[in-house]
Amino acid sequence: MRKAIFFFFLLLGIGAGYLSASNDDWGLRVGMMTVGAMFGGAIGGGLSQIGKRQAKFRHQWRTEEEVEPIPGMGTSSRDLAANFWRDKGQPPFTRMPDAEPDKHMFDPDRIG
Repeated sequence: MRKAIFFFFLLLGIGAGYLSASNDDWGLRVGMMTVGAMFGGAIGGGLSQIGKRQAKFRHQWRTEEEVEPIPGMGTSSRDLAANFWRDKGQPPFTRMPDAEPDKHMFDPDRIG
């Protein structure tokens, strides 16, 4: 049934191209029939859903490596778990240091 719908619109496009240039030379008729075939094929293929990809699985779950292929960015659950104590449960780079802003603000004993 899908092929019948596709060929119907393909022939409809070819016929429309022929009728639009029926009083002209054969070169123009063939050109208009080609343009009509392109449009008819596109419309027929869209309506009959030819070329639609069929999913093998309804829900494909992606692994963490597929979602975030670069490790160490700090946003994956594995990176958050590895740096939980360092970041005090916060996502990385979202907290300001607790020390007063002076020249010794980034000393290791004053951070956190």
